[in-house]
Formats: sequence, C-alpha cells, structure tokens
Amino acid sequence: MKLGLSGSLTRAFIKSPLTPLLLMAAIALGLVALKSLPREEEPQISVPLVDIHVRANGLKAQDAMKLITEPLETIIKSINGVEHVYSLTNDDEVLVTARFYVGTNADDAILRVHDKVRANMDRIPIGIPEPLIVGRGIDDVAIVVLTLSPKPNEASHWNDNALYQIADDLLVEVAKLQNVGLSYIVGGRPDQIRVEPNPEKLSLYGITLQQLIGKVKEANRSFVAGTIRNKNRDLPVIAGQTLRGIPDIGLLLLTARDGRPVYVRDVARVVIGAKPAQHRAWHMVPDKTGKLIRVPAVSVAIAKR
Repeated sequence: MKLGLSGSLTRAFIKSPLTPLLLMAAIALGLVALKSLPREEEPQISVPLVDIHVRANGLKAQDAMKLITEPLETIIKSINGVEHVYSLTNDDEVLVTARFYVGTNADDAILRVHDKVRANMDRIPIGIPEPLIVGRGIDDVAIVVLTLSPKPNEASHWNDNALYQIADDLLVEVAKLQNVGLSYIVGGRPDQIRVEPNPEKLSLYGITLQQLIGKVKEANRSFVAGTIRNKNRDLPVIAGQTLRGIPDIGLLLLTARDGRPVYVRDVARVVIGAKPAQHRAWHMVPDKTGKLIRVPAVSVAIAKR
C-alpha cells in the first residue's frame, strides 16, 4: 500500500529515534513560555483619549469649524503618538478628541496635548477662552449599569426627579467600594433653585434683569478677610455671605423705592424644582394586560478603577 505525504511523515516520526527528544523539547519550551509570558486576570489596556473642549460663544458651527476646529486638528495631528483625531463642532462650542496608540502612557498623552496646545494658542482667534483638556481611557467605560425604574402599577407615583435622588444616594454608596472608578448617572433630573423673574414687577420697580442676575451672583460669595486674636486663638473674619436656601435668596435687597426696600421676592419667584432635562431614559415593561408601557428610569453607570 502506497502512503501519501501525511502517512509518510507519520511513519518517519514513529520510526525516528529523535521523536521523544522533540517531544521533550516542545514540553520544555512550553513550560518556559508559561513562566516567562505575563498573565493577568484583568489585563490593563492603555488606550488614552484626550478631549479638548473649546467655548466659542457667538460663533455659528460653520465659522467655528474654520476658525477653531481645523487649526486644532492640525495642532493635534502633529503630536507624536496620536493615531486618530475626531472633532465635533456645534454653535458656540467645539470638541476635538485625540486617540493615541495602544500602550501610550495616559499621563504622558495629556501632557503632550496640553503642551502642544499651549504652545500654539496663536493659531486660535483672539477672544477664544483657553481650551479645557480632559483625559479619558478605557477604564472610563462602565462595566456595570444599574437601572432604577418603578413597577408598572406605581409609575404614576415616581418621576425621573425622584428616581434621580435615589440614584444619587446609591452612587455615593457605590463610590465607597474598592476598585470602583469614576461613575455617573444617566437620565433623571436633579433639583435646582430657580429664580423666576416677573417682568411686570421688574418694570414696576424699575429694575432690569441684569441687575437681578448680578445681585444674586454677587450675593453668594464669601471670603476670609483676615483674622482676630482672642484668648490666644486666631479666629477667621469672614466677609460676604453664603446663600443657604430660598429664604436667603428672597431677602436679598435690590434697591429702595419711596423709602421702601425692594427684595428679590418682590420681583421674582424663588422655587426648588427639577432641572431641565438634558437627556432622558425610559424602561419598557409589560402591564397587567401584557401591553408594553413606558416608565421613567435612571441608570447608574459604574466603571472600574
């Protein structure tokens, strides 16, 4: 019986006295490789990303692209180690992202971008604020997402604002766990204090909107003006004031008319309410009849350190 190529090779290895030596050499090389090659249960992969945020107040997207985006792209592309450059241009703002090669040190990547941008600020139009440079990496991607949503029969009792308060408390507790990185909340609306001016009352008292805004901004400031010594102790002297809630804001003095003081509460309504939504999330669940209904949801995205 005539053997083919594979059969001839098999017979040669079976009859050859070198076969056991080759097997032993292969086993030895495998053991050496097993001991010398690095192994990790959770390998750390460095893929640095650096975001460059630029405020361009008053510029339309097309103008911002020509004046800011394109010069920034040219600057970033000239940095050693940059693999790709992405950009997003909107009215009044520009975002340029630099992605470095795998294995580049994240801190080194941020320093390179920062130094290069600072050294070439003359290419950016005068009047544009200094860019905000933020480093990102693969660890910023969430590995666990917890979604909070009410049961279908209780959806009317819960809104995205109430869910956000629970998610915020949960985020604080999760951040205390070991090896938890920068986590964040998706969806929901946090509380905020709003000052809602009444145009008729502003006109009645002769107060402009700019005066009202300026008064609220200036009032919420305090600083250490110095120290006084009392019984061998140095006590700080605090100047200004810090607003603590709705009553303090409402009692801010704006001006006086006919000998009568005019407060913020006289020309505006100060309320605590949900912040306007920037993004929303919903959860589709079946009701008693099996029909899918939409209920509010808030997600807590957890990243590893």
